[in-house]
Parts: sequence; structure tokens; C-alpha cells
Amino acid sequence: MYLIDTCVWIDWLCERETAVTRALDGWLDEGTARLAPVSVQELLHGARGPRELDILRQRFTALPRLPATLATHAEAGALYARCRWQGITIRSPHDCLIAALAIEYATPLLTLDRDFEAIAAIEPRLVLEKPESL
Repeated sequence: MYLIDTCVWIDWLCERETAVTRALDGWLDEGTARLAPVSVQELLHGARGPRELDILRQRFTALPRLPATLATHAEAGALYARCRWQGITIRSPHDCLIAALAIEYATPLLTLDRDFEAIAAIEPRLVLEKPESL
């Protein structure tokens, strides 16, 4: 099982042919790709109109996801704070929520976002699936 970060879903939606999107295609075929509910929110932010919003909503609410609990959100807040204490500013608190989900479900996170490397430096339980290893 792999948790897929929003930036990878965006590349996949844009049909960018990369090692990361090819890996995602394979994991979707195998049924091992997972989505964070907050990624659905982020993906819907980018809708360019009502029709695209409906298409995105249907496509992404049908995918397997890792549900977040209150404990997940608390861990995300703690991750954000721990990074800040080390002088690291994470650009989006949503990234801490995605990281907390990966940690909670003990699943690797596939991302292209450098903020997750900073989070992983603070929290070694966060396992990143590196694009160069695909």
C-alpha cells in the first residue's frame, strides 16, 4: 500500500509521463494506491468550473483512501509544531496531515514535495517513496 501525495495526483491528472505517474498507474491497477481525504479537498480547489468540479469529485471520492481521525489531526498539529521548533516552516499544514496519515498507517508516501523531506528529518517514522527509486 502507498499513500499518494496531492502533487503526484496532479501530475497524473495532467497526464505527465514520469516514473512517478507510471508507478501510480501500476499501483492503481494493483489496488495499492491510497488517497488522503485532504488531497481530495486540495484537488477540488483546482477545478476550473462546475463540470470539472463534478468530474474531479466523482473520480477522487471513488478511490480508496486512508481515513483521518481526531488522533491523526492531533499528530499533524504536533508534527507542524515540532518542525517549527527546529526552524522549519512547512508551507501547508495539509502536508503535515498527509504525513500523519502515512505514519499512522505505516505506509510509504509518494511525493515530489520537498516539505516532506523536512518532516521526515524531524519524524523518522515517515517513510518516503523516492521518485528516483522507481
